[in-house]
Amino acid sequence: MSAYDELMTFQRQTEALAQVAGRLGWDQETMMPPGAAEQRGEELGAMEEMLHARRTAPEVGQWLAAVEDSTLDAVGRAQMRHIRRNYERAVRVPAALAARIARTTSVAYGKWARARADEDFAAFAPVLSEIVALRREEAAHIAGAGDAYDALLQGYEPGATGAEVASLFDDLRPGLVALRAAVLDRPAPDPVSGSFDPAAQMVLSRRLAEVFGYDFDRGRIDKAVHPFSSGSGADVRITTRTAADDPFNCAYSTIHEVGHACYEQGIDAGYALSPLGQGVSLGVHESQSRIYENQLGRSRAFCHWLYGQMRDAFGDLGVTGEEAFYKAVNRVQRGFIRTEADEVQYNLHIVLRFDLERDMARGKLDVADLEEAWNARFAEDFGYSVDKPSNGVLQDVHWAAGLLGYFPTYALGNVYAGCLYLALQDDVADLDGQLARGDLSGATGWLHANVQRFGGLYEPRAVIEQACGFAPSEAPLLGYLEQKFADLYDL
Repeated sequence: MSAYDELMTFQRQTEALAQVAGRLGWDQETMMPPGAAEQRGEELGAMEEMLHARRTAPEVGQWLAAVEDSTLDAVGRAQMRHIRRNYERAVRVPAALAARIARTTSVAYGKWARARADEDFAAFAPVLSEIVALRREEAAHIAGAGDAYDALLQGYEPGATGAEVASLFDDLRPGLVALRAAVLDRPAPDPVSGSFDPAAQMVLSRRLAEVFGYDFDRGRIDKAVHPFSSGSGADVRITTRTAADDPFNCAYSTIHEVGHACYEQGIDAGYALSPLGQGVSLGVHESQSRIYENQLGRSRAFCHWLYGQMRDAFGDLGVTGEEAFYKAVNRVQRGFIRTEADEVQYNLHIVLRFDLERDMARGKLDVADLEEAWNARFAEDFGYSVDKPSNGVLQDVHWAAGLLGYFPTYALGNVYAGCLYLALQDDVADLDGQLARGDLSGATGWLHANVQRFGGLYEPRAVIEQACGFAPSEAPLLGYLEQKFADLYDL
């Protein structure tokens, strides 16, 4: 057996164990009894210790040295690119530190959920301080003399830098701020109103998942505090949530997570349990969830179909017809919650989080001052004050999970989605007609053929550029938003 074959056999076992660890995380957020939190932390810590040992094993280094990439085909070279990159990051991080991060973030989830329910940031602050300190330590090991935040960001978006992200935000912000101001100056459409049975919402959730191509033979839907997607290959699970007064929360959370899940389910089966067998980056991942949720799911054409489905499920929706329903789906209004934000304001929520977490990673912002910094920045950016922690600093699970550097990938995903939608519209005939019939096969088939099936074969920007035929930029997203909301609000 060649060094490459031995390495890939070893890697397959490592990837399988990582999937098991991921399933423990899924269980923690869905089914685990609350009293098991401390034990689950120990379990996840033990798994991380085992995984870190495998990722940094001396034989991995020996195999990497023995393999000559030029003798491999394109798939083999891509596998080696991922393995080398991950190995070089992993060997810089002490095993004890990796395990401690896993244990601490596992326990932190329960503390975050309780603090969120109790509206008590002070109760969560000590464990968050510990997480930030641990991730700073990890970043220092990885970055050396480089930028600590870049080291964290590149764990989610290989090749990206904080400076590039900041520049992108600088290009996005003026157009978004101007569009928001113009829209908020116009009369707001009426929202849907009434009481919407949570059980009926879950039935509709399953219907939406099926329409967007989610394979229930390889997945399931459960409820969680914060919706998420988990797994890859033959086991890809999603969660959603319900609110009795807001059926869109469940519907669009589901569509969003289905976008993530379909990406993982759509990867070439030959890549399973290898570095290529999962999404290439979180930015590309978010491009799939956001285009499913927004450009497709919030389109006028799809809302035509969804209006009928929701009338059948809930009866009177409190709006005066299909056009009013479409406007309610895309209503721009004051709000606190990122996951519930409209397309115009969503990226402004990301900018806020990016700046704060970048300062925490660099040691410029202490957790003790985070709530005050969040509230001040929100008031500055949005023009009104945060009313309670669950609507502010405690609304997202990401920092409790140790995911510093994650948030910018949402904005990258929106930019990539804008580019993909421009190309998709050119390539899929009668797209609006299909969406109006609840037929997503043309759109999702195009995304599968041009993005999803490749998994990690190409670098993140490369797979988007290949799919679109042009280098990604913010221009298609801004053009799409300006056209859509000018029509909605008679600008």
